[in-house]
Amino acid sequence: MKTKQTVIALAMATSVALLGTACSPGGGDNNSGDNGPKAPDFTAPLSGSMTTGGFTLGDEVATSRADLATAKVKADGVTNVTINQANFDSQKFAAQAASGNVPDLVLMDRQYVATYASKGLIVPLDKCYEAQNVDPNKHYYPGEIADVTYDGNVYGIPQFLQPQGIIINDRVASAAGVTAADLDTSKPEALLAAAKKMYTESDGKPTRLGFDPQLPGQVSIWFLAFGGKIMDQNGKPTLNDPNNVKALTFLKELYDAQGGYENAYSFGQTWDFFGAKNQFSSDQVGAGMYAQWYPNVLSGFKDTAQVSGTPVNGPDGKPMAAAGGPAYVIPAKAKNPAAACAWAIANTSDDAWVAAVKARLDKHKDEAGYIFTGVFTGSQTADKIIRDQYIKPTGNEGFDKLIATYYDEMANVVAMGSSTAGLQIQTELQNAVVPAMTGKKTVQEALDGAQAAAMLAYTPPTK
Repeated sequence: MKTKQTVIALAMATSVALLGTACSPGGGDNNSGDNGPKAPDFTAPLSGSMTTGGFTLGDEVATSRADLATAKVKADGVTNVTINQANFDSQKFAAQAASGNVPDLVLMDRQYVATYASKGLIVPLDKCYEAQNVDPNKHYYPGEIADVTYDGNVYGIPQFLQPQGIIINDRVASAAGVTAADLDTSKPEALLAAAKKMYTESDGKPTRLGFDPQLPGQVSIWFLAFGGKIMDQNGKPTLNDPNNVKALTFLKELYDAQGGYENAYSFGQTWDFFGAKNQFSSDQVGAGMYAQWYPNVLSGFKDTAQVSGTPVNGPDGKPMAAAGGPAYVIPAKAKNPAAACAWAIANTSDDAWVAAVKARLDKHKDEAGYIFTGVFTGSQTADKIIRDQYIKPTGNEGFDKLIATYYDEMANVVAMGSSTAGLQIQTELQNAVVPAMTGKKTVQEALDGAQAAAMLAYTPPTK
């Protein structure tokens, strides 16, 4: 199915590993021998120019926050902020780190932070938080901070936390006699039965998926829902954890009941995912697991997409949100780390997120019936402000339930983990899904192979 999650190629992970020696501690101004990169002086007066990399200013949420952060650091002495608009590229970053020509601030997936920290390519930010008078575990979600912690130090400043929820096509579910309670991820047998009730086909090919699991992109979320994990508390890969095997075995059964993985995947590729004929408006799906940003897409088609929601539940039956998303990091050879620190903290402050919400509401102020589905910031304080002050009844009961579903999940943010093999874990996990779903390998064989490959990139933390 279509997904925003980027699959990182093995070659990229290899390039990072190879550059670990070239960029090892001792090679840059911020390094301190065998102890790895030390924290720069984040209390230094702000001055000069700073540059960013790894993200784009794609919408009003991004531009409004960037404008606020830029204005703040300029007021404090920075002369210029250059935002190099391009998505994060691991090969490019590794090459920049090797040459010493790096941006002052980089945005990357939180799953990769420990990998770069272990190579000495980025600096710890505990002193950055102190300099800006921010308690990371109070402003951000502790699960996010855990995901950017390596060897006892925090290396990232989180941005966004997009939980996954179950979006229900109320029209299809009602006709099939399926309720939200039947779509509980902690009750896989009931979920499978519900999917079968809503599934339709013609000549053995799907014409409607009863339930869209969103593989391979969301496989790690399914692991968590079954009580599994992709790594342990030390970052050691655990891809073949017994609960992961149970999750992937269930998912294969789910796809097999819907024409098989290849047919279901091919069918999903025909959907008008962002358009008026999307799979909910066209009744091509009964329900599925989708990230929080997708209700914002569907809100533009509220008259034809009759939807509501129910949470992704953990094995205990309680709603959960995985702490996935990006984080700002500061390269070890950054030329203006103090400015980068101040800009990133300002960019993820409550004031910045409120400015983003206001910018979005202003953009749609003349649209009759516009539904604001929220902005999920990665800051627990900002999320509370937004829900309390800006989430209002929409007049559409289904969308109100859907919006509440995602916010309710935020009461239980689950860390994905932090590992020196973060890049490799994600790569090998994605590579294991298709052979397991198509039967080219058994689930156990696919995950055993992924585990063995991921372990080759793992180095235990020293603390």
